[in-house]
Amino acid sequence: MTYHTMDLKIEAFHTEEAFAQLRDEWNPFLESSPRNRLFMTWEWQSTWWAAYHPGELWIITVRDTENKLIGLAPWFIHQHPKGRLVRSVGCVEVTDYLELIIRPGCEYEVLRALTEYALAEKQRYDALDFCNIPADSPILREWPPLLEAAGFTVRIDQQEVCPHIPLPESWDAYLEKLLNKKDRHEVRRKLRRAGTVEIQWEYLDALAYPEESERRFVSLMRASSPEKARFLDDPENTDFFHRMIPVIAQKGWLQISMLKINGLDAAAYLSFDYGNKILLYNSGHNPQISPEIGPGIILLTYIIRDAIEKGREEFDFLRGDEEYKYRLGGQNRPVMMLNAQPN
Repeated sequence: MTYHTMDLKIEAFHTEEAFAQLRDEWNPFLESSPRNRLFMTWEWQSTWWAAYHPGELWIITVRDTENKLIGLAPWFIHQHPKGRLVRSVGCVEVTDYLELIIRPGCEYEVLRALTEYALAEKQRYDALDFCNIPADSPILREWPPLLEAAGFTVRIDQQEVCPHIPLPESWDAYLEKLLNKKDRHEVRRKLRRAGTVEIQWEYLDALAYPEESERRFVSLMRASSPEKARFLDDPENTDFFHRMIPVIAQKGWLQISMLKINGLDAAAYLSFDYGNKILLYNSGHNPQISPEIGPGIILLTYIIRDAIEKGREEFDFLRGDEEYKYRLGGQNRPVMMLNAQPN
């Protein structure tokens, strides 16, 4: 379906073939935006949809008079107990940041066009319900007034936080500037204790050995906690991991770090290296290893140091306010939810 407003062309796609149709444009368009995030890449979005497909796809493109893409809204309509909700592909679980993709300088035009289109199509849904929006997103600043002017009732709430570390120029600067005395002492104590056992750590070659890398990581993830075991008992979640790991590895964005203690897999992190930032996505540890050794913290300090040495600008722990993130220098980045109901 095509809709025209203010010399802009809006087109809606409702089948999975849309990902193939938009593939060549998607990532170059995303990379031109200052809001470029891994979770908005074609690879992540198409893989998430293939694994979960939880409703009717509703991908919307906005083009200018020269037919150039200036806005991309990967949405779907979810049949939820609260009604028919329009959500971003990737919402809510397993994805940490979600936004609209808009050409810089075109925010007002694109958001106004999407507002008019959403109003014209309001019989399709009961509410717009978007999650995982970074608090500094222009969507939260510029879209609510347009929605309210069109008769929508808008509500914005904080959903969670994503602690992150702005990385300094050196490991010593990290220890001295970003950690307090107590936390600095604890990191050094853990690293000294690591010298009392046989330790090896590496990044698994998930590109060459995707199945073996996935097996070793998922095994530790499952063993970590009953909550993570229940998560992996859901076939859709395991299908997503099985699809996602080789796809992201193929792009060179995947890191699976593994720590071995006395020959046993002891701790692992699945992270992403994207946009000069490291994104810590998930973890696992071997409950047979004494927590006094602290394999998870040891491995985390190794990969933070590696990120600093590679010149990365940020280490993002992603969603969740676990205490260890703050002990290692994490600073909160709120993520928000935006709900808009047509009147």
